[in-house]
Formats: sequence, C-alpha cells, structure tokens
Amino acid sequence: MIKLAVIGTNWITDNFIQGALQTGRFELCAVYSRSFGQAQNFGLKYNVKYFFDDLELFASSTEFEAVYIASPNSFHKYQSIRMLKSSKHVICEKPLASDYTSAQDMYKTAEENDVVLFEAFMTPYLPNFAVLKQNIKDIGTLRKVMFNYCQYSSRYPKFLRGENPNTFNPSFSNGSVMDIGYYCLGAAIELFGEPKSVYATADILESGVDGNGSIILGYNGFDAVLMHSKTSNSFLPSEIQGEQACLQIEMISTCNKVSRIDRNGHITDLSVGQKENRMFYEANAFADQVIINKINTKSKTRSLTLAKVLTDVRIQTGVIFPTDP
Repeated sequence: MIKLAVIGTNWITDNFIQGALQTGRFELCAVYSRSFGQAQNFGLKYNVKYFFDDLELFASSTEFEAVYIASPNSFHKYQSIRMLKSSKHVICEKPLASDYTSAQDMYKTAEENDVVLFEAFMTPYLPNFAVLKQNIKDIGTLRKVMFNYCQYSSRYPKFLRGENPNTFNPSFSNGSVMDIGYYCLGAAIELFGEPKSVYATADILESGVDGNGSIILGYNGFDAVLMHSKTSNSFLPSEIQGEQACLQIEMISTCNKVSRIDRNGHITDLSVGQKENRMFYEANAFADQVIINKINTKSKTRSLTLAKVLTDVRIQTGVIFPTDP
C-alpha cells in the first residue's frame, strides 16, 4: 500500500483521492494546506491523521512516501522539487510546469533523488484512448485532425465584472491553453509525437492570459487543428480523419465515446466501458511506476514535449508569466 499525501484541498484533489482509493493501492495519510483548519476539514472525511500548514515540516515527514500536488500551476515547480528532494514520489497535476525549463529541472531533480515524477494527465491512460490508438492504423493515411475543447468558464463572469479570479491570472500561470487547451495539445502529442511546426493564435484578455485560441500542429501529410476556449462553449466532437474512415471522439479529455465512420457514413461504436471517475486510471499508472521506482520514459518524453510546445505557444501569442525564466 502506497502511503499518499496531498497538497491542495479543492474539488480535483477530492476526485483524485477517490480514484486513487478505488485502485486499492493507496492509503491517504496526510494533507497540506496553507490553512491548518482547511487541511483538517478536508482530511477528516478520509480519516487522515496528519495535517500540515508548514511546507518544510510536511516535506520532512516520514508518514507518507508519495504526494499528489494540485496547487495552482505557478507553485508546481517549487513544491514538486521540494518533495522530490525529500525523496518523495510526486504526481503533479497538469500542466506539470509553467515553462519548458522548469519541467526539465523537475525531471532532473527526480532522477538525482531516485524517485518518480508523474504528470497527472488522465487522457492517455483511459481505456477509450487506447481504443483510439488501436484503430488509427485502420482508417487509412491520415489527412486531418481536429481536437476541440471549448467550455465557458464559471469564473469568466467574475472576470468581466472586474475581479481577478485565478483562472485568468498570469500570476498563477493560468489561461485557456494551460487549462483545457492542454487536453487537445496533450492528446495530439501522445498520438502523433512532437510536431514539425507549431502555429498559434489567441485572444489575449486584459489580464494578459489567453481567453481562447487555436493551434495548428504540422506533421508529415496532415496537420492537427486544436481549438480551445474558456470564453465560449462548443458541442462539436473531435475527429481524426483518414483516407478510408474517420474516428470521432466525444470529449477529447475523457474520451466518453469513440466511433468509426467510414466513407459511406456507416457508424461503428468502438467504445468500451470506463470507470465514472476517470482519474482512477492515472492513479493506477502512477502506482505502477512507484512500485518499480522507475519513471516511464515515454510518459517523460510526452510531458517534456508538451511543456516545450506550450512554451512555444505562449511565446507566439504573447502570454507572459511572472515565473518565466
């Protein structure tokens, strides 16, 4: 049983803990929050015994061996490196880091301290994503890819009223591409690897982050068009188009359904069952790496490529974070 601790007490932490406990491979032992009372309120429902509001005391604790980090993006590097240097395995929410250099530093620290660093990006570990991978070879030569994730943020009305929610605040390394756009970019890189070219545009809000944007990734024989937005909704599925057929994906982040549509319009549902809590699968994959105490090379390559392309996208669109090198 892996003794787990968490940094962060928000809804996504709750979801991850529930998914991790469902695997039967974790025991939640400790909670860190800047507020001791908040840490207690969050952890008591899981019968947690140890609570911290001091990061140094938390890092030096011997009551856990792995940490799930779900703090704001701008804290990921510092908190992860602090935990890794204390010989704790780390699963850090996506995006792993605010920039490419930081992601490289984090993996270097993990390797120097002989522990696992894992980016909590659930999509590649889903059963229906595996179905998607398996069926790409059966649709003929690839010609077009369109990944779409546009969801009007519940925080956007606050922003329009002149408030400064974390979602649209560059101090927290946020914005559309760092949040939901990440799923489109991550899925493309997991399926097709590092692109030969990247072209990005975005609508930059007054706060300095992107509210929505588009990315075109160039590959041999096809391009991948990625559309992301936190200021509008879309109900279009994503598609991978081959010369013989098209694969259609309902919700690229969670792969709720995968269908094959041939040139005559005949539809075949390829979907398999998935657990309601999709974070179960990433927690299980993290446990696999912790048990053998080895970082998966393919996962590391994907995470670093993602950080590299995300940084390129921000440079092209003019999104600057205070944490940038």
